[in-house]
Amino acid sequence: MNYLEFEKPLAEIEGKAEELRALARKNEEMDVEKEAAALDRKAAEILKDLYRNLDPWRKCQVARHPDRPHCKDYIDALFNEFTTLAGDRNFADDHAVMGGLARFNDQPVVVIGHEKGNDTKSRIERNFGMARPEGYRKAIRLMDLAQRFGLPVITLVDTPGAYPGKGAEERGQSEAIARATQKCLEIGVPLISVIIGEGGSGGAVAFATANRVAMLEHSIYSVISPEGCASILWKDAEKMREAAEALRLTAQDLLKLGVIDRIIPEPLGGAQRGRKDAIDAVGKAIEVMLKELAGKKPAELVKDRRQKFLDMGSKSLAA
Repeated sequence: MNYLEFEKPLAEIEGKAEELRALARKNEEMDVEKEAAALDRKAAEILKDLYRNLDPWRKCQVARHPDRPHCKDYIDALFNEFTTLAGDRNFADDHAVMGGLARFNDQPVVVIGHEKGNDTKSRIERNFGMARPEGYRKAIRLMDLAQRFGLPVITLVDTPGAYPGKGAEERGQSEAIARATQKCLEIGVPLISVIIGEGGSGGAVAFATANRVAMLEHSIYSVISPEGCASILWKDAEKMREAAEALRLTAQDLLKLGVIDRIIPEPLGGAQRGRKDAIDAVGKAIEVMLKELAGKKPAELVKDRRQKFLDMGSKSLAA
């Protein structure tokens, strides 16, 4: 288990319980279960207290936790017959974006998502989930395919933001993001997006301009990272806690603002502590959202999607 900074008290207690059990495994005559169970109960109480009211900055840390399930984990668990479709038919294949044809509950769909990787090698290969222009153009190609065959599109968003490198800018990063966002607004098929970790800037919006947008309980969705915001506003990246508060980037805030449609509960301690439960909850939410959009005509789906974004924030302004 990788522990976050604010989880240090929990790490100490769980570490002591594991040490006791390790000693007992070496010496079978030792009976430590009573002491270890007491530590387990104390750890459970600490965990409950830590996650009872997470502030926005701590939610950022949880959303970035390296042990959270990533796009590939959700695809492997929730979709059958997944067939990867690679390349943008123009420049290259961007491994930060994965997508293809699959079946969800035996229904043919197109699934697209950001993949961060789960170890050093895969994280470098996936560019830590930061897509280049060819990643967004691949997504456009897949959405065109979905439109042609009348397949729902499901996107899984988990990115710090689009890659800001020199080569990406030279190949038209902002244009690719804008066209992906435009394509989301144009396709006449159900489009569902789930923010499973970080939803950073236009890199996330390019996949999340959907009929239905859901967020995991401890995920974040914002126009800029707290560190980037703090660097611009206060010229000090260390003020990221204040920036996280100001950005209203939590699922709870965004539901009130009408930016998202539903919050998907996470297990106590975050998705990283109950990966199967978190993945199952996302699957159930996708199933519900697909049913909500079933039977709607293409023109109705496009109108619904556009109106959703035109109305965004109106509830908050009216209040």
